[in-house]
Amino acid sequence: MKEKKLYFVNLKYKPKNDLVCLFKISPNKMSMAEAANTVALESSVGTWTKVSGQEYVEKLRAKVFSIKGNYVKIAYPEALFERDNVPNILSSIAGNIFGMKAVKTIRLEDASFPKSILNGFKGPKYGIGGIRKMMRVSNRPLVGTIIKPKIGLNTEHHSESAYESWIGGCDIVKDDENLASQKFNMFENRLTKTLEMADKAESETGERKGYFVNVTAETKEMIKRAQLVENQGGKFVMIDILTAGWAAVQTLREANFKMAIHAHRAMHAALDRNPEHGMAMMVIADFARVIGVDTLHIGTGIGKLEGDIKTIKELQEEIEKMKVAETKKRLAQKWANIKPVLGVSSGGLHPRYVPFLIKNLGKDLVIQAGGGIHGHPFGTEAGARAMRQAVDASLNKIPLEEYAKTHVELEEALRVWRK
Repeated sequence: MKEKKLYFVNLKYKPKNDLVCLFKISPNKMSMAEAANTVALESSVGTWTKVSGQEYVEKLRAKVFSIKGNYVKIAYPEALFERDNVPNILSSIAGNIFGMKAVKTIRLEDASFPKSILNGFKGPKYGIGGIRKMMRVSNRPLVGTIIKPKIGLNTEHHSESAYESWIGGCDIVKDDENLASQKFNMFENRLTKTLEMADKAESETGERKGYFVNVTAETKEMIKRAQLVENQGGKFVMIDILTAGWAAVQTLREANFKMAIHAHRAMHAALDRNPEHGMAMMVIADFARVIGVDTLHIGTGIGKLEGDIKTIKELQEEIEKMKVAETKKRLAQKWANIKPVLGVSSGGLHPRYVPFLIKNLGKDLVIQAGGGIHGHPFGTEAGARAMRQAVDASLNKIPLEEYAKTHVELEEALRVWRK
C-alpha cells in the first residue's frame, strides 16, 4: 500500500518566527502522523481534499515538527495571523480541530508566541510591580475576599460587608462573577457606595484598599461602566474574560483606562477540565497576559476546586515570570515587552490553608477567601483579621496553632475549619 504524503509534517523543521502550539492528540483510526498532519492542514492553509492554488500559499502552511508519544508540536508562520487580533489567532489554532473525525480527542496544552506577535499587544498596564506600588504592599501576599453570598445582597449590605472586610485587614474586595447590575444591587449605586466604604477604610487603617468591581456586560455597556469607575477614582475593574469573550477583553484593555484589570476565569473548566480534550488553562492564561490583564485566577491546589498544585505552580510561572522553560505540558516562552500578571488563588480557602499557599506559590499572590472570611463565627471583620494573622504567622514561620494562642480571631477560625 502506497504511503500517503504528509505535506504538513516536517520533523526536520526548526521554528523561527512562528507561533508554536503543543497539542495532545488521540488519533481516530489513523496513525499519529496522519492525525497531526490533518490538524495542521485544517488549522492553516489546507482542506479535506486537493484544491489547486498558488505556490506562495504553500509556503504559509503549518508544520508538524515534533511528535513524541501523544504530544505534537505545530509551528504556524506568524504571517497567518493578524498581529493584534486574539479572536483571529484562536479561530485558527483552536477552531475546527476540536470537531474533526480524524481525532478521538485533542487538547491544546500551550501556545508560545514569537516576538513579532507579542509586539502587536500592549500586555498588562501595571503587572505585579505596578499592583504592589498601587496598593503599597511590597513583601507579602495581598489578602482579598469575595462578598458572600455571591449574589442577592442589596447595595447597603454589600458595601457594609466590604467595609468590614477592609478594616479587618483585606487589601482587596471583589464582586463575584455573576454580580452585574441586578435590581437588588444596581451597578452604579454599588460602585458609589462601595468606593465610599473603601475611602473610609483607607482613612481608618492607613492602608490602600482596592475594589474589583465587575464591569462584565455587552461591550458598549462595559466601557460605560468602566468609565464610571474611573470617574469615581476606582483602582480596578473586573471582567469575566471567557463569558465576555476575547474581543471584549481587548476592547477593555485598548480603551486604556487608568485602572488595573482583574480577570475572572468563569467557565474555564468547560474548556480545560477534561485532560484529554479542549484547551488547557495555560492557553487561557497566555492570551489573557498577551492582551493585558493585571491579575488572573490560577487556582489553589487545595480547597473546593479542581487543580493539582504542580500544574498551578507551572501556570503561575507562565504568567509571573519573564522567561519560562519547557516542560512536558508547557512550551518555552520569552515574554519580551509583556509585563507579568499577578496570580490570584481563590476557591474554598480559609486561614488554615494559608501556609500551604505561601509555601507553594510564594508571596507574589492574592490569597482570596470568600466563605473563609464571611463565615467566621465572629463575623466578617474577624474573618479578615484571621486571614491576615495567618499570613503574618506564615511569613514569620510560626505555626498557626502557636500564633493562635495570642490571636483570638485565628484561634476561632482554626477551631471552625479543622484539617
